[in-house]
Amino acid sequence: MLRLLPLSLSAQCRSGGPPSHRCFVDGGSPSQRAGPGLLANKGVRVRVRRRALRGADVQPDTPPSRRDGDKPLHADAEQGEGSGVELLDSIKKLLLEDAEPGEEEQGQFPKRWAIVFLCFSAFLLCNMDRVNMSIAIMPMSAEYGWNPQTVGLIQSSFFWGYLLTQIAGGIWADKVGGKTVLGFGVIWWSVATALTPVAAKLGLPFLLVVRAFMGIGEGVAMPAMNNILSKWVPVSERSRSLALVYSGMYLGSVTGLAFSPFLIYKFGWPSVFYSFGSLGTVWFATWAAKAYSTPLEDPGISAEEKKLIISETTSGEPVTTIPWGVILSKPPVWALIACHFCHNWGTFILLTWMPTYYNQVSSTSLLPN
Repeated sequence: MLRLLPLSLSAQCRSGGPPSHRCFVDGGSPSQRAGPGLLANKGVRVRVRRRALRGADVQPDTPPSRRDGDKPLHADAEQGEGSGVELLDSIKKLLLEDAEPGEEEQGQFPKRWAIVFLCFSAFLLCNMDRVNMSIAIMPMSAEYGWNPQTVGLIQSSFFWGYLLTQIAGGIWADKVGGKTVLGFGVIWWSVATALTPVAAKLGLPFLLVVRAFMGIGEGVAMPAMNNILSKWVPVSERSRSLALVYSGMYLGSVTGLAFSPFLIYKFGWPSVFYSFGSLGTVWFATWAAKAYSTPLEDPGISAEEKKLIISETTSGEPVTTIPWGVILSKPPVWALIACHFCHNWGTFILLTWMPTYYNQVSSTSLLPN
């Protein structure tokens, strides 16, 4: 850390007396200069003066021992103690400058966790808009005279579009960035949600198309979220960030199922779609202003956090060719597909049909009397 700079040494001490004292000398001819360490010149032992990397002179932290005839050492001791503090301060500065980035600037909220929170809120809205039809379908079917087969067709139309954009959303996110794809998905399904009452009044085909369009928007959400978090979140924090984002889905289901009956009772069933859809536009405005696809594109992120993210992320160039044959030939892949199929079957059956079951079979009204 410290660079040793030999200092020119004079042949004699300034006192001119016999060379009985060890001292620092500031001058001397070139013939009298010597290398670093303890040197002897005409019997006089001198110390090399060390200079810090920044050019600050660093004095030894231990004063020379007192000899007979010397003046008291208390002044030299105080000077040596102060010089030791200066030495430690100089070393500390150099170490801090050379340290690897790993801590964000104090007082600044990490930008990567702001991105995680926005993804969390997007998935919260995603499931709120998905499950509100489970409650609203009961007064809607009563108003328009839909039979159970028509209700099942309407409920399933969402998944027609949802199926189409699962893989396409991931490919699109790799090409244009996760910010664009996720923002498109949220604003698309929010508009489709708000248009649901209008489509229902126009007729069943229009309602089916709008619900399918809503599924198209929500289908790109998960691959886009995975893309953007792979760019923003270090590997050491990826598990907890994904856990937070996915918890937004389940919180959205709870929130949507809890507030939909209240809104229907107070303002009618169209209010559920208008209110939930308008929340997506608020989210999109925040996302468009604050989010970026990668930390390199964000001008507001601190240099320390940017270095931390770049050094600990493993994302590379987008894959242009997908080896589908190799992927589908692996038994663990099919095991995951079967597990995910069973999980989604049970989850969406309950979310979609449980309110109707309680209403028709158990004669339980979900709306206040």
